[in-house]
Amino acid sequence: MSTLTSTGTSVTDRYTAEQLAEFRDKGYWDDKSLAYYIDLYAAADPDRLQLTDGYSSLTRGELRARAYRFAAQLQKLGVVRGDRVQVQLPNWNEYVVIYVALARIGAILVPTMPVYRDDEVKYVIENSGAKISIVTEEFRHFNYAEMIANVRETTPQIERVIVVRGGTPTGDNLAYEDLIAGDTVPSDDELGAPPSPDDLHMIVYTSGTESRPKGCQHTFGTLSYTAARLNDFVYRTTEDDIMFMPTPITHATGITAGLVTMLTRGAGLHLFDVWEPNEGLRRIAKYRTTISIAATPFLQMSLAALKADTSHDISSMRVWASAGAPLPEVLLRDWKQFIPGCAALPIYGSSEVMVATAVRYDDPPEKIVASDGRGFDGIHLEIRDEDNQPVAVGVEGEITYTSPGLMLGYWNNPERTAATIGADGFAASGDLGKLDEDGYLRVTGRIKDLIIRGGLNISAREVEENALTHPAVAAIAAVSMPDDRLGEKVCAFIVAAGDERLTEKELADYLQHQRHIAPQKCPERIIYIDELPATATGKIKKFELRLLAAAAVEDDRG
Repeated sequence: MSTLTSTGTSVTDRYTAEQLAEFRDKGYWDDKSLAYYIDLYAAADPDRLQLTDGYSSLTRGELRARAYRFAAQLQKLGVVRGDRVQVQLPNWNEYVVIYVALARIGAILVPTMPVYRDDEVKYVIENSGAKISIVTEEFRHFNYAEMIANVRETTPQIERVIVVRGGTPTGDNLAYEDLIAGDTVPSDDELGAPPSPDDLHMIVYTSGTESRPKGCQHTFGTLSYTAARLNDFVYRTTEDDIMFMPTPITHATGITAGLVTMLTRGAGLHLFDVWEPNEGLRRIAKYRTTISIAATPFLQMSLAALKADTSHDISSMRVWASAGAPLPEVLLRDWKQFIPGCAALPIYGSSEVMVATAVRYDDPPEKIVASDGRGFDGIHLEIRDEDNQPVAVGVEGEITYTSPGLMLGYWNNPERTAATIGADGFAASGDLGKLDEDGYLRVTGRIKDLIIRGGLNISAREVEENALTHPAVAAIAAVSMPDDRLGEKVCAFIVAAGDERLTEKELADYLQHQRHIAPQKCPERIIYIDELPATATGKIKKFELRLLAAAAVEDDRG
C-alpha cells in the first residue's frame, strides 16, 4: 500500500482497486523495489563492473556498499521516507550512488538538470519542498555551491547541502566523500525495510520550454513498466550490455531509459558528462558500449563525426534509441545507410508518461523510418479532435494516452493534473499526430507549434522534415511570425550545412518542385543562426525563436 500523503498523489488516488489489480496481475508494475535488484546482482557477482564515467569505476558490490552507507548517513541527518532530496549533478558515478541510496530508504529523488541556475533551482526546491540539496562544487566553470548558498538565503526549508567533488566544506555543508567513507554495508535492520514500489519514487520536472516546469510524480512501479518494455522490445537487454549515456541522468529519459533499465537487468553503464561527438565515439570504442539513448542532436552530431572520421569504431553498438525530439526521416535513412549495424530507433514520450510509443528492433523498415512506433501492451492511444472526440485512422489530432507508466499527477498542482488527465484516464499530450491502420504513430508537431496562415494550419514539423532534405540545411526550426494581413507566416531559423545560404525563393522552389508541398507552407523569411537554442534534452526552445521572429518583423516596420 502507498504511504504517501503530504501534497503528493498516491496510487489509490489515481487508480481504482480494479485497475491496480490489473496492473499487478498483468505484470505491468514491478512488485519489487529498486533495492531488490541492487541486492540481487551484487550478491550474484559483486566484482562485476557496473559503472564507469571516465573518472572512476564501481563494481556491483561497491555501488551497493557506497549507496547503503550514504543512505544510513542521510537517515542520521533526519531524512525519512517521503522526504524530498534535490540532486543537481552531471553524469557521474556519484549520482547513481545517491539515487540508489534514496531509493533504498524511500526518500524521493528530485533531479535537477545541471543547466538550471538560481531562479530555476529555487523554484524546483520550493515547489517540491526538498529539505536536502546535493550539488557539485564546480562544473563547466560554474560554481554550484555558491549558487545553492545564495538560494538558501531565501529558502529556509533547505536544512543541509551536500557537496560532491568539492574541497573542504564551508559553513554547515557536508562532503559527500565523508558520508560514503568506510568499508561496511549497513544491514536491513539499520536501514529499515525497503519502500513499496507503490510509494512515490521521484518527482521529475518537465523541461519548461514554454512555461514553468511541472513536477511529474512517479513511483518505482510506473518507471518499471517503461523500463521493462524498453529492455524487452527495444534494447533486448542482457547482463552483458553496456549503456552509453550522454543524455543527462537528471532527466526523465536518462533516469528511466538509462539507469532503471540497466540496474534492473544487471547491465553496465558508461556515463558521459560533457558532450562532444568525437570524444563520445571514442568512449563507445573504449568501453565497448552496446546501447544508447539520446535526443536527435546527439545522433546528428555523431553521424556527422563518423562521416568526417571513419576511423571511429562503434561496431559494438547495436541500438541507439532517440527520445525528446523527433527523428527526421532523412536522418534515419542516412543513419541506416552509413551505420547498418546499429539500429536508430525513435521513441516518443514525455516526463508525464516516459514512453508512449517506440519503434522496435524487429519492426518493418518502412515503419522504422516513417513512424514514431507503437504502444506496448497496456498503453491505449487515441487521436482526438478539438472537441476531445476520437478521429479516424490517418486524421491528425491531439495525441492522448493511458498507460501504466503514466505519472500519478503533478506535484502540488491538482488543477493542472485535472486539466491534463481527464476523468476517463486519458492524458492530453499537447502534441499533434496521427495513427495508421497498423497502430503506428506519427508525431506531426506540437499544438502550439501550429502556424496558422490565413486560416490554413501549417505543421512546423512538415516544413522542417522537407527542408532538412536539402544539402545546404544542417538544422532548421520553423516558427510563426506575426503578419498584419494573414495573422501568421512561416519563419525558418536555419543552421547552414556549409557556405551556401539559401534565399527564401530558392528554398521555396525546392520545397514546391522537389518536395511537392503547398506554396503557402514555404518559409517566407529565413534567419540564419549558428545554433538552434535547445534544452539539455534536445528540445528546441521555439518560444525564444518566436520572439526573435517577432522582433525581426518589428525591425522591418521601423
